[in-house]
Amino acid sequence: MRKTVLALALGLSPLVAQADGTAGDFDYYVMSLSWSPNWCALEGDGRGSPQCDESEDFGWVLHGLWPQYETGWPDYCRTTIPAPTRRQTEAMAAIMGTSGLAWYQWNKHGVCSGLNSTDYYALAREAYETLTIPQAFRKLERQVSLPASLIEEAFMDQNDGLDANEITVTCMSGYIQEVRICLTKDLEFRRCGGDVSRDCTLDDALFDPVR
Repeated sequence: MRKTVLALALGLSPLVAQADGTAGDFDYYVMSLSWSPNWCALEGDGRGSPQCDESEDFGWVLHGLWPQYETGWPDYCRTTIPAPTRRQTEAMAAIMGTSGLAWYQWNKHGVCSGLNSTDYYALAREAYETLTIPQAFRKLERQVSLPASLIEEAFMDQNDGLDANEITVTCMSGYIQEVRICLTKDLEFRRCGGDVSRDCTLDDALFDPVR
C-alpha cells in the first residue's frame, strides 16, 4: 500500500515525499522548469554554483522530470540499474545548469522511472526540447514584478493544447520559482493531480532578467 494512503489515514499532508517506491510504478510525470536568474538570486549565487557564473546566460532550465502518483510521489526507489556516468551528467548540464543537478535528479527521481539512466535522460531532454519556451522575458534589462499568472499564460500561448489545469507556477520568497507541467508517460499534456495544482497567486512576483 502506498504511503500516501497511510499518510491520509493518519491526517498527515500528502505533500510529504515518500522515501521509497517501486521503480516504474507511477501515474504520470511532472516536468519542472526553473528560472535560472531567480534561482541564482535566491540560492545559487550563495553556493557559488557554476550555473550562475557571469559567463552563463541560462533562462528556463530543466529542474527535473519527476514520476508522480495521482497523489504524492515516489523517490529514491530501490534499483539495480547502474548509476549514470560523469559523461552523461555533464551532457545534461546544457539544459539543467549543472551536472550535479543531473546526478541528483537521477538519484532521487530517475531511479523511480523504471528506465535506465540513458533512457531517462533522453526522455527528460525530449520533454524539455519538445516544449516551446517563451523568450519574451529574456529581453528584460532589470528586475520587474509581475503577476505569476502571466508566466502561466505565456507558456499556454506558446504551446497548443496546454491548459491551465496542466501547468502550475510556484513562487519562493516573493520570486517566480518554477513552472511545472504535467505529462503522460508518452509526454502528452495531462491534468495535474490536486497536490501539484497549487498556483502562486502573487500579483507582484519578482522576476530577474538573464544576465
